[in-house]
Amino acid sequence: MKPKVIAIVGPTASGKTKMAIDLAKQIDGEIISADSRLVYKGFDIASAKPTLEERQGVPHHLIDIVEPEFDYSVGNYVDNAREAIYSVLSRGKTPVVAGGTGLYFRVLLENYDLPRVEANPKLREELNQIDRDELLEEIKQLDPISYEKLYGSNKRRIVRALEVMKILNKPFSEVSGEKEPEFEVEWKMPYIESREVLYDRINKRVDLMVEQGLVEETRYLLKKHGRIKNFVCTIGYKEVLTYIDGEATLDEALEKLKQHTRNYAKRQLTWFRANPELDFDL
Repeated sequence: MKPKVIAIVGPTASGKTKMAIDLAKQIDGEIISADSRLVYKGFDIASAKPTLEERQGVPHHLIDIVEPEFDYSVGNYVDNAREAIYSVLSRGKTPVVAGGTGLYFRVLLENYDLPRVEANPKLREELNQIDRDELLEEIKQLDPISYEKLYGSNKRRIVRALEVMKILNKPFSEVSGEKEPEFEVEWKMPYIESREVLYDRINKRVDLMVEQGLVEETRYLLKKHGRIKNFVCTIGYKEVLTYIDGEATLDEALEKLKQHTRNYAKRQLTWFRANPELDFDL
């Protein structure tokens, strides 16, 4: 029998964190984060990282494990998450994998086989200078199959796919095959009444982030780390930076943050809609 894992997925502001913590307390479980920004130390308010108080004594894994200068890859995540899952299982507890990064779930818990190709920093930098839509158009010409799968992804995933294709000189769909899932997974997703309700939660969350000190956190991280990629490309910080730089008023920056977060939620829903184990109408 395969080891049992519970997966809690969903878009930002859908209530995943609370659902995961409540469930973990009921079943004596431990939580393995599946969020590409919670791994970074200091990325607290903008990433909606649960505080120690909010975690209610439930052990959380893969939070605050690397500095923002480190380019934490999907391969890094899968290796770390597998280690955490088996550690939780060895203690007789249930692993609860919770988060909103769709690719993490796809590689760790579904049948997607990730190509292990070393990064090419120079090529990646060149690709990062190109607009997201232009990158997608190039992928469409090279590999229509991958284009359909990557259309709703963020720019980082698109750059990585194109990087792999250029390094191997093969379509991404040919090198990213399928594998037998390693775990038996019970999939869960918080109930969301409608997109309007979700978007209202997102807007209120942004307002709360400001009250909690989002602007001050952005200034602190800018002073500590400078304009490194993982900082300036993170939703929350990149919008507030336009205010700090005098390019927008605070209200304008926050409105843009709300818009970008809603767009991100749409992309997350696209990822999770592809999972046949999840049934939702949003």
